Amino acid sequence: MTWLLVAVGAAVGAPLRYLTDRAVQARHEAVFPWGTFVVNAGASLVLGVLTGALVSSATYALLGTGLCGALSTYSTFSYETLRLAERGRRLLAAANVGASLLVGLGAVVAGSGIGRALAG
Repeated sequence: MTWLLVAVGAAVGAPLRYLTDRAVQARHEAVFPWGTFVVNAGASLVLGVLTGALVSSATYALLGTGLCGALSTYSTFSYETLRLAERGRRLLAAANVGASLLVGLGAVVAGSGIGRALAG
């Protein structure tokens, strides 16, 4: 049963990632990969909330492993960072790595606090 929850969550998370990325990227012409940055930060925040709220294992399988697993895309983050560096935009590549790590960790911590507050 757990595998089905993960699959359902992933079936929602993957298209949500694509649509969010396209919506964010369509709003600017910057070379910085803001779409991937936003989905990874959002997934980190949701994972933090789930962890802080101590949700059931079934809920975590659906939303944490399935939804957030498919929503976040650290492989695309790696690819886009490499592409920035290959195009001579090493400062942007380094900024992408640093900002993604800091914002991702910050989102998890903030989400955990929100989750604890919601759980009471």
